[in-house]
Amino acid sequence: MQVSDYDVSNHGRDPLSYTRRQFLESASAAGFITPLSIKNRDAEPSDKEQAKSPEVVKRVQSINDPLGVRGDFPVVEEHLYLNSPYITPSPQQVIAAGNAFWQAKSHNPILLGDMLTETTRVRQQFAQLIGAIETEVSILDATSAGENLVAGSLDLRSGDNVVVDDLHYETTYALYRNLAETRGIELRIVRSDNGAATPEEFEELVDDATRLVSVAWVSHQNGYAHDLRALADLAHGHGAYLYTDAIQGIGMLPLDVRKTGVDFLTAGTYKWLLGGYGVAPFFVRSELLDTIEPDRSGSLNIAQELPDFHFELHDDARKYLYATPAFGAIYQLGAALDYLDNVGIANIERHTVALARRLYDGLMAQGHRLLTPPGNGSAIVLFEHNHDPETVRQSLGKAAVQATLREEGVKIRVGAALFNNEDEIDKFLEITDGWR
Repeated sequence: MQVSDYDVSNHGRDPLSYTRRQFLESASAAGFITPLSIKNRDAEPSDKEQAKSPEVVKRVQSINDPLGVRGDFPVVEEHLYLNSPYITPSPQQVIAAGNAFWQAKSHNPILLGDMLTETTRVRQQFAQLIGAIETEVSILDATSAGENLVAGSLDLRSGDNVVVDDLHYETTYALYRNLAETRGIELRIVRSDNGAATPEEFEELVDDATRLVSVAWVSHQNGYAHDLRALADLAHGHGAYLYTDAIQGIGMLPLDVRKTGVDFLTAGTYKWLLGGYGVAPFFVRSELLDTIEPDRSGSLNIAQELPDFHFELHDDARKYLYATPAFGAIYQLGAALDYLDNVGIANIERHTVALARRLYDGLMAQGHRLLTPPGNGSAIVLFEHNHDPETVRQSLGKAAVQATLREEGVKIRVGAALFNNEDEIDKFLEITDGWR
């Protein structure tokens, strides 16, 4: 019995099954697909096709819309939305892909074999985005699932230590505190200084008993972007591995796992990747695929059925996808990755980081306390004010500003996304100027 996503004949494909092109054509016919939805990855369309096909219309850029994307994000008409580090709104093209998927399920369900083919395509897309290869990428259901899988495979025990910093996400601390109690490992935490946790500070805690260094590539707390290459070199120099939670970086900043030396990476898709929930691409460096074993079994990670109810699992990253995933979210992720590829991650980085620095400089000039390091390379800024928190909440609500308020509103985290512009940053600064 073959159940790989390369050979899906046993999953019932028939002449009425959906190819990806058919899926997109049905979405377009239903009015779901709009200009930036899908970059044509096959043959170039004819002039006639270009004239009638909305998905190949060029983006229109302007001073107020440098990336030509604002029309794809209805949120800009409703809010001054600076809360993308929390949840990034999806463009209409991604919503269209989800709608088309559910429309198909209602009228002519897509067969499992075709959904697995799309899953393979999305794995290829994500691998290309991070400089990996398809066989190194799987699909999990949450960011934390990746780190749990890695930690569970390393056979951590008493005498081993794991090094993190205090800018990580809380689930990481919960994971290693549990392993400290159940297996006797040591959790070492680098204390950040002025919002940064540098490789030099990690170096003080990493030694030959370190098995894993784990960081959030871009911290959800203050947007600090770690130096992954330096951390990988440090970890590898002591025989350890580098794991990164990339949910706050992928889609905002370029990443090449080969150049940075990352060993393991996971990223949920509902933030800067512009996707939905229940899907998280998981990367394992090829040389370590034998080290990280699947923690559960199901029909999808079986490569071959052997006699007497024995099975052979896939020997690449497909072995981590054991059961039916959230296919609707996978189709949305495919549309989101197409969208990001069309706009260009380097363009997004240039635009959003510039907006963040404009915001940073403005807040600094107003006398607010910045908790993000100066010159930081992400689109996230955290600051603290000395104004009455309730007045602050009211002023933000009156201006329809969406941001993350922390410590009862004393600290505010904001993030500039690809659809934001300088006018919105300046409007926010007009509000914060009244909090001095």
